[in-house]
Amino acid sequence: MKETVLTGRKNGLAVLIGVLFVYVAAIFGCLAGIAFSPALFILCVIVLCLAWIPLLGLKVLGPQEALVLTLFGRYIGTLKGEGFYAVNPFCVAVNPAAATQLNQSGDVKTLPSLSASSKGTSVSLPVLSKKISLKVMTLNNNRQKINDCLGNPVEIGIAVTWRIVDTAKAVFDVDNYKEFLSLQCDTALRNIVRLYPYDIAPNVDTTGDGVADDGSLRGSSEVVASRIRSEIQDRVSQAGIEIIEARITYLAYAPEIAAVMLQRQQASAIIDARKMIVDGAVGMVEMALERLSENQVVTLDEERKAAMVSNLLVVLCGNHDAQPVVNSGSLY
Repeated sequence: MKETVLTGRKNGLAVLIGVLFVYVAAIFGCLAGIAFSPALFILCVIVLCLAWIPLLGLKVLGPQEALVLTLFGRYIGTLKGEGFYAVNPFCVAVNPAAATQLNQSGDVKTLPSLSASSKGTSVSLPVLSKKISLKVMTLNNNRQKINDCLGNPVEIGIAVTWRIVDTAKAVFDVDNYKEFLSLQCDTALRNIVRLYPYDIAPNVDTTGDGVADDGSLRGSSEVVASRIRSEIQDRVSQAGIEIIEARITYLAYAPEIAAVMLQRQQASAIIDARKMIVDGAVGMVEMALERLSENQVVTLDEERKAAMVSNLLVVLCGNHDAQPVVNSGSLY
């Protein structure tokens, strides 16, 4: 289905004025027909009964709004842009997703409604507009539990910025373009997340080139988001939707393994810290021995050097402050 934009239809005000003029003329004609001509009276009554029909074709659109029109089931075109339009009064606006609400940045939205009372009870009827918004919109997709490439379950959520670029495809090529978009976002997210580990892991190829790399969900969020956007765009192009941006809004291990993974990260951090402490301690010991030898402060044999190195490493690498013992006698 190809979109056809209807132009030159912004004559709604002229039609409205014309209908009002016809009504005024018909009223005067009825008055004249009563006095002079029964036929004129009947004609004016018929005009009064049918002159309101052109008013059904009056459409008002605001900025970044569109109406998809069908005439007896056949697509005739789309109205775009703000203005007061006049179209065939038998045209019907179509928007199958009018009653569908998507999560917009996590906010809860309620549809405008009309209240009606029946037997003492109040009933709210939603007011559905057939207008299609051409504005940039945001889909805040629900968090999903997905296994990464190592099999670890992670919870991830994305926010997708999108807009409609082809109203005919959005209305006629898919059943409900909002539900279609949400479903394709879920599918694309699963396809991309399963290619990456949560954190950097060895011997993992995330790009598909056969070479291991350092890609991860946590460290390569920009790359992952870009691949998710491209994946979604490929899936929703048939619905006339353009994906502007996709961003990861939430990323964490699933609750059932979160505690274990936290201990693993803590252990890794402790090992890295210990490694740094040992490297620094060894460097300090080497520097101390070199300075003592260069300045000839004291001459140490190999056994005494070993004892000194042991004592310095214990002091520098210990978890607690050292408790020195002063020896006033000989070492032996």
